[in-house]
Amino acid sequence: MSCSVAVASSPVFSPPSSLFCNKSSMITSAPETLTLAPPPSASSPAGLASCSSPSSPSSPFRIRIPKPPSGLSCSGPGSPVTQLKRKRPAKLCIPVVSSGYGTAPPTLSTAGRREVVESDREGHYYVCCKRGRREALEDRYSANLNLEGDSKQAIFGIFDGHGGAKAAEFAAENLSKNILDEVARRGGDEIEEAVKHGYLNTDSDFLKEDFRGGSCCVTALITNGNLVVSNAGDCRAVLSSGGAAEALTSDHRPSREDEKARIDNLGGYVDLCHGVWRIQGSLAVSRGIGDRHLKQYVTPEPETKVLRIKPEHEFLIMASDGLWDKVSNQEAVDIVRPSCLGTDGQPLVACKKLIELSTSRGSFDDISVMVVQLRPYLWFSA
Repeated sequence: MSCSVAVASSPVFSPPSSLFCNKSSMITSAPETLTLAPPPSASSPAGLASCSSPSSPSSPFRIRIPKPPSGLSCSGPGSPVTQLKRKRPAKLCIPVVSSGYGTAPPTLSTAGRREVVESDREGHYYVCCKRGRREALEDRYSANLNLEGDSKQAIFGIFDGHGGAKAAEFAAENLSKNILDEVARRGGDEIEEAVKHGYLNTDSDFLKEDFRGGSCCVTALITNGNLVVSNAGDCRAVLSSGGAAEALTSDHRPSREDEKARIDNLGGYVDLCHGVWRIQGSLAVSRGIGDRHLKQYVTPEPETKVLRIKPEHEFLIMASDGLWDKVSNQEAVDIVRPSCLGTDGQPLVACKKLIELSTSRGSFDDISVMVVQLRPYLWFSA
Protein backbone atom coordinates (compact mmCIF):
# COMPACT_ATOMS: atom_id res chain seq x y z
CA MET A 1 0.00 0.00 0.00
CA SER A 2 1.40 3.40 -0.93
CA CYS A 3 0.75 6.52 1.04
CA SER A 4 1.67 10.16 0.66
CA VAL A 5 2.49 12.32 3.75
CA ALA A 6 2.52 16.13 3.73
CA VAL A 7 5.56 16.76 5.91
CA ALA A 8 5.07 20.53 6.04
CA SER A 9 2.46 19.98 8.73
CA SER A 10 4.47 17.37 10.61
CA PRO A 11 5.83 18.39 13.99
CA VAL A 12 8.97 16.41 13.31
CA PHE A 13 9.91 17.72 9.91
CA SER A 14 8.39 21.18 9.97
CA PRO A 15 10.66 24.08 10.96
CA PRO A 16 9.46 26.01 14.03
CA SER A 17 6.53 28.20 13.21
CA SER A 18 8.28 31.20 14.82
CA LEU A 19 10.69 31.23 11.94
CA PHE A 20 7.80 31.94 9.57
CA CYS A 21 6.10 34.74 11.53
CA ASN A 22 3.63 32.18 12.95
CA LYS A 23 2.26 31.54 9.49
CA SER A 24 3.14 28.05 8.24
CA SER A 25 1.34 28.74 4.98
CA MET A 26 4.10 31.13 3.92
CA ILE A 27 6.09 28.28 2.28
CA THR A 28 5.38 28.49 -1.43
CA SER A 29 8.34 26.55 -2.86
CA ALA A 30 7.61 23.54 -4.98
CA PRO A 31 7.88 20.26 -3.02
CA GLU A 32 10.55 17.69 -3.76
CA THR A 33 9.81 13.96 -3.79
CA LEU A 34 11.65 11.53 -1.55
CA THR A 35 11.08 7.85 -2.34
CA LEU A 36 11.34 5.20 0.34
CA ALA A 37 12.27 1.60 -0.42
CA PRO A 38 9.77 -1.28 0.07
CA PRO A 39 10.09 -3.63 3.01
CA PRO A 40 13.11 -5.93 2.84
CA SER A 41 12.61 -9.20 0.99
CA ALA A 42 13.32 -12.56 2.43
CA SER A 43 16.61 -12.67 0.60
CA SER A 44 17.79 -9.51 2.27
CA PRO A 45 19.97 -9.73 5.34
CA ALA A 46 18.10 -9.27 8.59
CA GLY A 47 17.87 -5.69 9.71
CA LEU A 48 18.88 -4.25 6.28
CA ALA A 49 16.65 -2.69 3.68
CA SER A 50 17.41 -2.37 0.02
CA CYS A 51 17.15 1.20 -1.22
CA SER A 52 15.98 1.99 -4.68
CA SER A 53 16.80 5.20 -6.48
CA PRO A 54 14.96 8.24 -5.12
CA SER A 55 13.90 9.06 -8.64
CA SER A 56 12.41 5.66 -9.27
CA PRO A 57 8.69 6.12 -9.97
CA SER A 58 8.00 2.52 -9.09
CA SER A 59 8.85 2.94 -5.40
CA PRO A 60 5.76 2.04 -3.38
CA PHE A 61 6.45 4.61 -0.63
CA ARG A 62 6.95 8.21 -1.50
CA ILE A 63 7.02 11.20 0.89
CA ARG A 64 6.77 14.73 -0.43
CA ILE A 65 9.15 17.04 1.50
CA PRO A 66 9.24 20.76 0.74
CA LYS A 67 12.48 22.50 -0.15
CA PRO A 68 14.01 24.64 2.61
CA PRO A 69 12.67 28.15 2.32
CA SER A 70 14.97 30.56 0.51
CA GLY A 71 13.78 33.48 2.61
CA LEU A 72 11.16 34.70 5.01
CA SER A 73 8.30 37.00 4.39
CA CYS A 74 5.67 38.55 6.62
CA SER A 75 3.68 40.23 3.91
CA GLY A 76 0.85 37.72 3.96
CA PRO A 77 -0.26 34.58 2.15
CA GLY A 78 0.68 34.33 -1.47
CA SER A 79 3.45 36.92 -1.26
CA PRO A 80 6.75 36.04 -2.91
CA VAL A 81 9.49 34.97 -0.53
CA THR A 82 11.94 37.79 0.25
CA GLN A 83 15.39 36.69 1.30
CA LEU A 84 16.81 38.46 4.39
CA LYS A 85 20.53 39.12 4.41
CA ARG A 86 22.54 38.99 7.59
CA LYS A 87 24.14 42.35 8.24
CA ARG A 88 26.98 43.29 10.59
CA PRO A 89 25.52 45.15 13.58
CA ALA A 90 26.14 48.85 13.75
CA LYS A 91 29.14 50.07 15.77
CA LEU A 92 28.26 50.63 19.40
CA CYS A 93 29.33 54.13 20.46
CA ILE A 94 29.61 54.70 24.22
CA PRO A 95 29.82 58.38 25.15
CA VAL A 96 32.68 59.46 27.42
CA VAL A 97 31.32 61.22 30.51
CA SER A 98 33.47 63.94 32.03
CA SER A 99 34.15 63.74 35.76
CA GLY A 100 33.23 67.38 36.08
CA TYR A 101 29.75 68.96 36.00
CA GLY A 102 29.48 70.65 32.66
CA THR A 103 33.19 71.48 32.38
CA ALA A 104 36.32 69.53 31.61
CA PRO A 105 38.54 68.72 34.57
CA PRO A 106 41.30 71.30 35.06
CA THR A 107 44.84 70.60 33.95
CA LEU A 108 46.92 69.39 36.86
CA SER A 109 50.15 71.12 37.70
CA THR A 110 53.40 69.18 37.88
CA ALA A 111 53.21 69.01 41.67
CA GLY A 112 49.57 67.95 41.53
CA ARG A 113 50.32 64.98 39.28
CA ARG A 114 53.03 63.64 41.58
CA GLU A 115 52.09 61.34 44.43
CA VAL A 116 54.99 62.41 46.67
CA VAL A 117 56.82 65.76 46.73
CA GLU A 118 60.07 66.09 48.69
CA SER A 119 62.42 69.00 49.27
CA ASP A 120 65.00 70.13 51.78
CA ARG A 121 67.74 72.60 52.49
CA GLU A 122 70.27 70.90 54.66
CA GLY A 123 70.34 72.33 58.17
CA HIS A 124 67.31 74.57 57.69
CA TYR A 125 64.10 72.77 56.60
CA TYR A 126 62.78 69.44 55.28
CA VAL A 127 59.39 68.82 53.70
CA CYS A 128 57.44 65.88 52.31
CA CYS A 129 53.94 65.96 50.79
CA LYS A 130 51.98 62.84 49.88
CA ARG A 131 48.77 62.64 47.85
CA GLY A 132 45.79 60.94 49.45
CA ARG A 133 42.88 59.33 47.60
CA ARG A 134 42.05 62.46 45.60
CA GLU A 135 42.89 62.67 41.92
CA ALA A 136 45.52 65.34 42.53
CA LEU A 137 47.60 66.58 45.44
CA GLU A 138 45.94 69.71 46.81
CA ASP A 139 48.57 70.56 49.46
CA ARG A 140 51.37 73.04 48.78
CA TYR A 141 54.30 74.48 50.72
CA SER A 142 56.65 77.47 50.56
CA ALA A 143 60.11 78.22 51.94
CA ASN A 144 61.89 81.55 51.54
CA LEU A 145 65.26 82.16 53.17
CA ASN A 146 67.06 85.48 53.19
CA LEU A 147 70.19 84.97 55.25
CA GLU A 148 72.29 87.64 53.57
CA GLY A 149 73.03 91.09 54.96
CA ASP A 150 71.79 92.63 58.18
CA SER A 151 68.09 91.77 57.85
CA LYS A 152 68.34 88.00 58.19
CA GLN A 153 64.94 86.34 58.05
CA ALA A 154 63.12 83.28 56.76
CA ILE A 155 59.48 82.36 56.24
CA PHE A 156 57.88 78.94 55.75
CA GLY A 157 54.34 77.82 54.98
CA ILE A 158 52.09 74.76 54.61
CA PHE A 159 48.84 75.15 52.65
CA ASP A 160 46.02 72.61 52.63
CA GLY A 161 43.67 73.20 49.70
CA HIS A 162 40.06 72.09 49.42
CA GLY A 163 37.76 72.22 46.42
CA GLY A 164 40.84 72.07 44.21
CA ALA A 165 44.44 73.22 44.53
CA LYS A 166 44.08 76.77 43.15
CA ALA A 167 43.82 78.50 46.53
CA ALA A 168 46.74 76.54 47.99
CA GLU A 169 48.87 77.31 44.92
CA PHE A 170 47.99 81.00 45.10
CA ALA A 171 48.76 81.20 48.82
CA ALA A 172 52.06 79.38 48.41
CA GLU A 173 53.11 81.81 45.69
CA ASN A 174 51.91 85.05 47.29
CA LEU A 175 51.34 84.87 51.05
CA SER A 176 55.00 84.93 52.11
CA LYS A 177 55.75 87.88 49.85
CA ASN A 178 52.73 89.80 51.11
CA ILE A 179 53.71 89.21 54.73
CA LEU A 180 57.30 90.33 54.13
CA ASP A 181 56.09 93.44 52.29
CA GLU A 182 53.89 94.36 55.24
CA VAL A 183 56.71 93.73 57.72
CA ALA A 184 59.02 95.98 55.72
CA ARG A 185 56.39 98.70 55.56
CA ARG A 186 55.25 98.59 59.21
CA GLY A 187 58.45 97.62 60.98
CA GLY A 188 59.08 95.07 63.69
CA ASP A 189 56.89 96.81 66.27
CA GLU A 190 53.70 95.85 64.43
CA ILE A 191 54.64 92.32 63.50
CA GLU A 192 51.23 90.80 64.27
CA GLU A 193 49.41 93.48 62.26
CA ALA A 194 51.86 92.95 59.41
CA VAL A 195 51.15 89.23 59.29
CA LYS A 196 47.41 89.82 59.57
CA HIS A 197 47.34 92.22 56.61
CA GLY A 198 49.55 89.83 54.64
CA TYR A 199 46.80 87.18 55.01
CA LEU A 200 44.00 89.65 54.25
CA ASN A 201 45.72 90.98 51.15
CA THR A 202 46.35 87.48 49.83
CA ASP A 203 42.70 86.54 50.31
CA SER A 204 41.52 89.73 48.59
CA ASP A 205 43.83 89.14 45.61
CA PHE A 206 42.71 85.52 45.30
CA LEU A 207 39.02 86.45 45.22
CA LYS A 208 39.72 88.82 42.30
CA GLU A 209 40.94 85.85 40.24
CA ASP A 210 37.50 84.24 40.18
CA PHE A 211 38.85 80.88 41.35
CA ARG A 212 36.88 78.36 43.38
CA GLY A 213 37.92 76.52 46.51
CA GLY A 214 39.92 77.58 49.51
CA SER A 215 42.98 76.78 51.57
CA CYS A 216 44.00 76.48 55.19
CA CYS A 217 47.37 78.07 55.97
CA VAL A 218 50.07 77.96 58.61
CA THR A 219 53.18 80.16 58.37
CA ALA A 220 56.31 80.60 60.44
CA LEU A 221 58.27 83.84 60.11
CA ILE A 222 61.73 84.05 61.66
CA THR A 223 62.97 87.61 61.95
CA ASN A 224 65.43 89.26 64.33
CA GLY A 225 65.57 86.19 66.57
CA ASN A 226 61.76 85.96 66.89
CA LEU A 227 59.53 83.11 65.79
CA VAL A 228 56.17 84.37 64.52
CA VAL A 229 53.69 81.55 63.89
CA SER A 230 50.26 82.21 62.35
CA ASN A 231 47.42 80.07 61.05
CA ALA A 232 44.01 80.29 59.43
CA GLY A 233 42.31 76.90 59.36
CA ASP A 234 43.36 73.54 60.75
CA CYS A 235 47.00 73.34 59.64
CA ARG A 236 49.06 73.22 62.81
CA ALA A 237 52.53 74.16 64.06
CA VAL A 238 54.10 72.24 66.97
CA LEU A 239 57.31 73.29 68.71
CA SER A 240 59.78 70.89 70.28
CA SER A 241 61.14 72.50 73.42
CA GLY A 242 63.66 70.16 75.00
CA GLY A 243 61.69 67.22 73.59
CA ALA A 244 58.33 68.42 74.90
CA ALA A 245 55.64 69.17 72.30
CA GLU A 246 53.94 72.56 72.42
CA ALA A 247 51.21 73.51 69.95
CA LEU A 248 51.72 77.11 68.80
CA THR A 249 48.44 77.26 66.87
CA SER A 250 44.82 76.34 67.53
CA ASP A 251 42.72 74.67 64.82
CA HIS A 252 39.96 76.85 63.39
CA ARG A 253 36.98 74.57 63.13
CA PRO A 254 33.24 75.23 63.53
CA SER A 255 33.24 72.99 66.62
CA ARG A 256 35.22 75.62 68.57
CA GLU A 257 32.84 77.55 70.80
CA ASP A 258 34.24 80.97 69.91
CA GLU A 259 34.18 80.18 66.18
CA LYS A 260 30.62 78.88 66.38
CA ALA A 261 29.53 82.01 68.23
CA ARG A 262 31.21 84.22 65.63
CA ILE A 263 29.40 82.43 62.80
CA ASP A 264 26.06 82.58 64.62
CA ASN A 265 26.46 86.34 65.16
CA LEU A 266 27.00 86.77 61.43
CA GLY A 267 23.71 85.02 60.64
CA GLY A 268 25.15 81.65 59.73
CA TYR A 269 24.76 78.28 61.40
CA VAL A 270 26.87 75.29 62.31
CA ASP A 271 25.47 71.77 62.32
CA LEU A 272 26.70 68.19 62.69
CA CYS A 273 26.87 66.31 59.37
CA HIS A 274 27.95 62.65 59.53
CA GLY A 275 29.96 63.28 62.68
CA VAL A 276 31.67 66.48 61.43
CA TRP A 277 30.72 70.03 62.39
CA ARG A 278 30.27 72.18 59.27
CA ILE A 279 29.35 75.75 58.35
CA GLN A 280 26.00 75.85 56.56
CA GLY A 281 26.27 72.06 56.35
CA SER A 282 29.21 72.45 53.97
CA LEU A 283 32.69 73.48 55.14
CA ALA A 284 34.53 71.84 58.03
CA VAL A 285 36.95 74.73 58.68
CA SER A 286 36.04 78.25 59.76
CA ARG A 287 39.07 80.28 58.58
CA GLY A 288 41.21 80.28 55.47
CA ILE A 289 42.03 81.82 52.11
CA GLY A 290 39.26 81.75 49.49
CA ASP A 291 35.89 79.98 49.89
CA ARG A 292 34.01 82.67 48.04
CA HIS A 293 30.58 81.06 48.54
CA LEU A 294 30.98 81.21 52.34
CA LYS A 295 33.16 84.32 52.57
CA GLN A 296 30.87 86.13 55.01
CA TYR A 297 31.52 83.36 57.57
CA VAL A 298 35.01 82.14 56.62
CA THR A 299 37.54 84.81 57.55
CA PRO A 300 41.17 84.87 56.37
CA GLU A 301 42.25 86.65 59.57
CA PRO A 302 44.92 84.54 61.30
CA GLU A 303 45.75 83.98 64.93
CA THR A 304 49.40 84.77 65.64
CA LYS A 305 51.85 83.86 68.37
CA VAL A 306 55.26 85.49 68.79
CA LEU A 307 58.09 84.07 70.90
CA ARG A 308 61.82 84.59 71.25
CA ILE A 309 63.90 81.66 70.01
CA LYS A 310 65.72 80.07 72.97
CA PRO A 311 68.39 77.35 73.22
CA GLU A 312 65.82 74.73 74.25
CA HIS A 313 63.77 75.38 71.10
CA GLU A 314 64.94 72.57 68.81
CA PHE A 315 62.66 72.43 65.79
CA LEU A 316 59.18 73.25 64.51
CA ILE A 317 56.80 70.77 62.86
CA MET A 318 54.27 72.30 60.49
CA ALA A 319 51.71 69.96 58.92
CA SER A 320 48.25 69.70 57.40
CA ASP A 321 45.36 68.05 59.21
CA GLY A 322 46.04 64.84 57.27
CA LEU A 323 48.77 64.25 59.84
CA TRP A 324 47.27 65.75 62.99
CA ASP A 325 43.98 63.85 62.66
CA LYS A 326 45.89 60.59 63.24
CA VAL A 327 49.13 61.52 65.04
CA SER A 328 49.38 63.40 68.32
CA ASN A 329 51.69 66.38 68.88
CA GLN A 330 54.01 64.48 71.21
CA GLU A 331 54.19 61.43 68.94
CA ALA A 332 55.30 63.66 66.09
CA VAL A 333 58.01 65.29 68.20
CA ASP A 334 59.26 61.92 69.46
CA ILE A 335 59.64 60.60 65.90
CA VAL A 336 61.37 63.70 64.52
CA ARG A 337 63.67 64.54 67.45
CA PRO A 338 66.30 61.78 67.03
CA SER A 339 66.79 62.83 63.39
CA CYS A 340 67.02 66.53 64.17
CA LEU A 341 69.54 65.92 66.94
CA GLY A 342 71.67 63.87 64.56
CA THR A 343 71.38 60.55 66.37
CA ASP A 344 69.04 58.69 64.02
CA GLY A 345 69.11 59.39 60.29
CA GLN A 346 67.88 62.58 58.60
CA PRO A 347 64.87 64.85 59.27
CA LEU A 348 63.51 64.16 55.76
CA VAL A 349 63.31 60.48 56.66
CA ALA A 350 61.43 61.46 59.82
CA CYS A 351 58.90 63.41 57.71
CA LYS A 352 58.25 60.27 55.68
CA LYS A 353 57.86 58.21 58.87
CA LEU A 354 55.16 60.58 60.11
CA ILE A 355 53.28 60.28 56.82
CA GLU A 356 53.55 56.49 56.88
CA LEU A 357 52.27 56.41 60.47
CA SER A 358 49.23 58.54 59.65
CA THR A 359 48.47 56.46 56.55
CA SER A 360 48.75 53.21 58.49
CA ARG A 361 46.15 54.55 60.92
CA GLY A 362 43.62 55.13 58.16
CA SER A 363 44.25 58.64 56.83
CA PHE A 364 43.05 59.06 53.23
CA ASP A 365 43.73 62.80 53.15
CA ASP A 366 46.64 64.61 51.54
CA ILE A 367 49.46 64.84 54.10
CA SER A 368 52.16 67.51 54.19
CA VAL A 369 54.89 67.67 56.84
CA MET A 370 57.62 70.30 57.19
CA VAL A 371 60.36 70.29 59.82
CA VAL A 372 62.18 73.59 60.42
CA GLN A 373 65.42 73.53 62.38
CA LEU A 374 65.51 76.45 64.86
CA ARG A 375 69.08 76.24 66.14
CA PRO A 376 70.60 77.87 63.04
CA TYR A 377 68.54 80.96 63.87
CA LEU A 378 69.38 81.04 67.55
CA TRP A 379 72.25 83.48 67.12
CA PHE A 380 69.82 86.03 65.66
CA SER A 381 68.49 86.59 69.18
CA ALA A 382 71.91 87.14 70.79
